[in-house]
Amino acid sequence: MSSLRPVTGTAEEIRALLAEWEAAEAEPEPLSIRTSGSTGRPKEVLLSRRALRASADATHARLGGPGHWELNLPPTYVAGVQVLFRTLRAGPVATRRYLSLVPTQLVRALRADDPAEVESLASYDVVLLGGGPLDPRVRAEAEGRGVRIVQTYGMSETCGGCVYDGRPLDGVEMRIHDGEVQLRGPVVFDGYAGEPERTAATFDDGWLRTHDLGRIEDGRLVIEGRSDDVINSGGVKVPAQAVAAMLGAHDGVSDVVVVGVPDDEWGERVVAVVEGDADLDELRDLVEPRTWAPRQVVTVDALPRLANGKPDRVAAKELAR
Repeated sequence: MSSLRPVTGTAEEIRALLAEWEAAEAEPEPLSIRTSGSTGRPKEVLLSRRALRASADATHARLGGPGHWELNLPPTYVAGVQVLFRTLRAGPVATRRYLSLVPTQLVRALRADDPAEVESLASYDVVLLGGGPLDPRVRAEAEGRGVRIVQTYGMSETCGGCVYDGRPLDGVEMRIHDGEVQLRGPVVFDGYAGEPERTAATFDDGWLRTHDLGRIEDGRLVIEGRSDDVINSGGVKVPAQAVAAMLGAHDGVSDVVVVGVPDDEWGERVVAVVEGDADLDELRDLVEPRTWAPRQVVTVDALPRLANGKPDRVAAKELAR
């Protein structure tokens, strides 16, 4: 493995690093970008210039042309790096304006007392939403108020989002193998820094294993949850993300994470950690099949979150314990 360049520092420092990296005549050393660690130990993902260029150029082609991006995300994570790199690739003549957010930022803008926050979002040519599932009701509300939404799916290992509104970017392939979403193409990473065994285990005959469960309907990818988020409760396999989506329909739920915790009777107990206020029986009535319903609810003023805005599932599980 060649030497690598860690992505650390302020936005201006990272912008300068990317400009130098992009201007190199030969293919430079890969960037090393740390994952959020939303489901466990963070990883150092190695991204080549070839991969980031392929991602940025395919993104602009899909959205309607090169544009300038506003940075509203931490610059050291892949989404923030992409905001800086895409603007760099677009050059000074680009006139379109783009914004990248996580769903929580969109929800907070919609719920803000100041209508100017939503008016500001509506001024962008496209607002990319990634980093987690987007409630269809939230999307419908935003679009009804003039915000042009594109929902993305991807991860640090694919230079961020590589599937837009269910359809892969140019050059990206997707398949479902034993229920798991797998991806390949020019945007896929080089490996994990200093972890060859972990890198090897991430690939299946050249396809990147995402550990996400999904299906393809009419050529569009539908994500059904994480393979490592399946809770085995009383012999029933409960997909945590699917249950969370059902619970999100409750008016008192602003956001929710569903986790499994050890239980003497059930093996794992299904617990809903809810931002907001909701009664357990009311929440259980929203879940079908009933065997997936949570047996406990923990309400909090605000879900624990990582620096990039994603819910901290590890911290949520500790709250549920």
